[in-house]
Amino acid sequence: MRPCGSLIHRLGDTVKSKRPTRAAFAAVTAAALVAAGTAACSGEDDGTITLTVGLFGDFGFGPLYEEYSELHPEIEFEERIAEFADHHTNLTTHLATGSGAADIEAVEVGYISQYTAQPDRFHNLLDLGADELEGQWLDWKWQQGLSADGESLIGLGTDVGGMAMCYRRDLFEAAGLPVERDEVSALWADSWEDYVAVGHQYSEATGGGYFFESSGNMFRAMVEQADEGVYDREDQLIVESNPAIGEAWDLTVEAIEAGMSNRLQAWTPEWNAGFNEGTFATIICPAWMTSYIETNAPDATGLWDIATVPGGAGNMGGSHLVLPEQGEHAEEAYAFLEWLTAPEQQLKVFESTGNFPSTPELYEDPALTGLAKAYFNDAPVGQIFTAAATAVQPQYQGPLQGDVLATIGQGLGRIEDGSQTPEEAWSQVVSDLESFE
Repeated sequence: MRPCGSLIHRLGDTVKSKRPTRAAFAAVTAAALVAAGTAACSGEDDGTITLTVGLFGDFGFGPLYEEYSELHPEIEFEERIAEFADHHTNLTTHLATGSGAADIEAVEVGYISQYTAQPDRFHNLLDLGADELEGQWLDWKWQQGLSADGESLIGLGTDVGGMAMCYRRDLFEAAGLPVERDEVSALWADSWEDYVAVGHQYSEATGGGYFFESSGNMFRAMVEQADEGVYDREDQLIVESNPAIGEAWDLTVEAIEAGMSNRLQAWTPEWNAGFNEGTFATIICPAWMTSYIETNAPDATGLWDIATVPGGAGNMGGSHLVLPEQGEHAEEAYAFLEWLTAPEQQLKVFESTGNFPSTPELYEDPALTGLAKAYFNDAPVGQIFTAAATAVQPQYQGPLQGDVLATIGQGLGRIEDGSQTPEEAWSQVVSDLESFE
């Protein structure tokens, strides 16, 4: 008899954040509990295998662990959840030291190219059966998981982050702005400059009300829509030379200086509370953000709605699941990974958490396209995010993409808190980025 197998099976459920996705960036971690549980109950004595799964935030996998274990009673799961930045830092450390990584690890799109550059540290999924699955994903999602030479696939895609714009209908109405989603979309259909112009109207009508929660998401959204972002295809940083970066910075600074930003740091308790309290009117809204809003603003049913994003299509967020080479159960982990990322399971996750599938087979399935969310004033989320995902023109992601964007975001944060002028902040960003070259 295995004395504590059931405890390990439940562990993931006990540590899950209430926030719905990796973008939720949950602060809780189960690493210590997992280590203790593994030491006490390795599972090797009775033929069971415990697969560890390292995530940032709640990906909505809990019911799927249960379902898979019913199909495969010999497989149990331990889920480790860490805060977003800590998760990726820890993974990098574990890869460098050759120990400590989970059997399955999540990697956000901003970090995937950092790991595809070192494919020898991961099991090559092409050798485990993924070579037969390429057509299952959006082409650009599949490509993101490949090494530069195309010989190794380190990860299978979970969700994508095609962007929309969530907004508070009640706050728009109070400011004398349209409230129906088509009319709101039309306000900024042509450009981000139009979005900022609406922000000026909103601030004037409300006596200084905040138009958005913080500047980092606005800047990133504009950059993600550009033909080139912070890297070129030779992995050279082009932050200073890319006009799209300068234009996004200048427009974001204009919005900050006009008082449109609520100056909330993402994923903090204050940021969470802002959703429910209605302290800001809009937020960049990939699919994964919808459940985050719903969870943190339970009393705001019908007040939030979803419009299109300014500037055209773009992707923000989404993840891959990878198998570190140090894992001892590659075949079992891959079998679960293949099942977990299949269209059927991706649809279940979208229905429960809002994470939008990366498998285009579903994009014409009424089970997906017909989905609406009552919380968002019955917004047709299936249609909205299908259109967003299919319109994405993929942008090349450089080796330290996530870190570069975070560094620029920190510079904008220093403008928001008044510690630096825009010129000083930009100068420090450029200086800080020298260490990335």
